[in-house]
Amino acid sequence: MPSLTLSHVTKYSYHQPVAFGEHRIMVRPRESYDQRLIDTQLTITPEPAEVRWLHDVFGNAVAIATFDKRAKDLVIDSRVRLDHSPAELQNVDIERYARFYPFTYSSEEMPDLLRSIERQHHDPLREIDSWARRFVAPGGQTDTLAMLSEMTAAIKREFTYVQRPEKGTQSPIETLARRKGTCRDYAMLMIEAVRALGFAARFVSGYVYNPTRRESRTGGGSTHAWVRVYLPGSGWVEFDPTNGIVGNRGLIRVAIARDIYQAVPVSGTWSGFPGSFLDMTVSVDITVDEDETVMQHPSLTA
Repeated sequence: MPSLTLSHVTKYSYHQPVAFGEHRIMVRPRESYDQRLIDTQLTITPEPAEVRWLHDVFGNAVAIATFDKRAKDLVIDSRVRLDHSPAELQNVDIERYARFYPFTYSSEEMPDLLRSIERQHHDPLREIDSWARRFVAPGGQTDTLAMLSEMTAAIKREFTYVQRPEKGTQSPIETLARRKGTCRDYAMLMIEAVRALGFAARFVSGYVYNPTRRESRTGGGSTHAWVRVYLPGSGWVEFDPTNGIVGNRGLIRVAIARDIYQAVPVSGTWSGFPGSFLDMTVSVDITVDEDETVMQHPSLTA
């Protein structure tokens, strides 16, 4: 069970002091049977007038900060220690009726899964549908886990990973056409593809690290993005198309949402003279305690 120390620092800089509106901060990892928080610290400079915590509709921990001071810099510094017990692929135990595709979710589960099956992006020419169907065996049953694993591997194998500092995400159709993108682009492509096949899927935002020196992970430096697909018998199973892996080995989940825009790590407003904004920097450092250190270079986004 790896024990990790995680630092996530976000800094906004301005030419002159500005006033800050309410900020919504979602950087605290989710507690679960496979990741247990030992200690957490959230330091914000300038010191907020108030910080309150809440759980959003998905159960993510969100800090709401309000300010009464002007400043030239806003720094949000999150420090976390946690135990991480990643699930292995062999622990994915799917109910017999769902081991082969196609299948239908049970009547008990379907009402709660419907919004996660619903498509979020227009696909008028059914390009995503066509791409997703290539993983389905023609004229027979398809092993469910093997199909999803192959889709995950195909994105890593056939697409080129690129970092993009600009905000926003490509549409799944753009990613499919360009054959390149960031981790968040890959996640949204896979989510739409599995939803086209009738699966419930969600977007995951968190952190990626190298469990050992023998293993490498793409997408570090800031937050990372991947996918959860609901499989009866095992529940929500993680798939990382950027790295082509199944399970959460090397992945620390922070936020789970139906759409990427519900899982933004930091959002808020400021007011001041036009052109005051200078830049934003994000750095994430993850240390695997009593093993080795995995340093992630500063970057705006994965």
